[in-house]
Amino acid sequence: MNDFLLIRLSSLGDIIHALPALACLRRSFPRAKIAWATEPPGKEILDLVPLLDEIIVCPKSIFKNRRLLKNKAATVLDFQGLIKSGLLAFLSAAPRRLGFSRPNLKEPLARFFYTETLPPLDEFADHVIIKNLRLLELLGINFDEAKASIDFPLELPAALLVQVKQKLVAAGLALEPRPIIFNVGGSWPSKRLPAEFWVQLINLTKEGLTNSRNLFLLWGTSDELSLATAIQKETGIGLLPFLSIKEVIGLLSFASLVVSGDTFALQAATALNVRSLSLFGPTSPRRNGPIRPEDEVIYAGVECSPCYYRTCASPRCWEAVSAENAAATLLQLVKKHAVVN
Repeated sequence: MNDFLLIRLSSLGDIIHALPALACLRRSFPRAKIAWATEPPGKEILDLVPLLDEIIVCPKSIFKNRRLLKNKAATVLDFQGLIKSGLLAFLSAAPRRLGFSRPNLKEPLARFFYTETLPPLDEFADHVIIKNLRLLELLGINFDEAKASIDFPLELPAALLVQVKQKLVAAGLALEPRPIIFNVGGSWPSKRLPAEFWVQLINLTKEGLTNSRNLFLLWGTSDELSLATAIQKETGIGLLPFLSIKEVIGLLSFASLVVSGDTFALQAATALNVRSLSLFGPTSPRRNGPIRPEDEVIYAGVECSPCYYRTCASPRCWEAVSAENAAATLLQLVKKHAVVN
């Protein structure tokens, strides 16, 4: 029986990064039943993925998860690498439970829940998308062929796009010409650049463009709203209303270009084939950045980075990133690809 259960519970960007593995699995096993276990926020992304036969939203209760997952598939692939995700794989009672080896797990004890693991990988030698594709080798899938056909199987319903447009119109914003979207937030405090950086970057970019009506800001959490509001006051550009996860994806599909740190909006832009300028500090762009060569990355790469610390009292990686350099790179990207009407 070629039925599969994929486990990637969170975070949103990491769910995006696991989609190419799903697409490759579906190409290799077109008639298989494929389910995906996730937490509630992840379902908003997976609802837009037509390749899945079932989305399983995992509650906090272990006993409820056992009932939901048991006998769902013959093979489980755990892309998360946590004790929790490994336990869910075990509770599924699948005879094959595939995962990464100890050095590549966020929580090494998860290894005890797998029946098979990959040989150890260099975490920083390749993109995390490539790491996920490597896991498929345990199923006999050719890695070189998988790597050559990276695909993000997202489909956006027309109703979702109409809904996004209506929200922007109600907020006095427009999508014509196609906007450059500045995503100023980040899931960790250490991933967030200060307001002063964004103000300088946006104002320098406005000065270099003849039409600055297509600059927006995007936020998700209340902390990011405070940051975005401070930046809006100093730049005068449009401030986006609150959007759901699905609506953010819909919004990004309208963008001509996205400027973002290492966060969900950047990964979603990549999946939607929207060009980006990404800003990296405590994390590695080689591992987590855009996988397409046409996207631009700014990364100081100081001695202490990438550290993957969620907080930092002295962020030298960000202090080494110049707003002037970022603006010059952004304007070159705009000119090269004629993304502004």
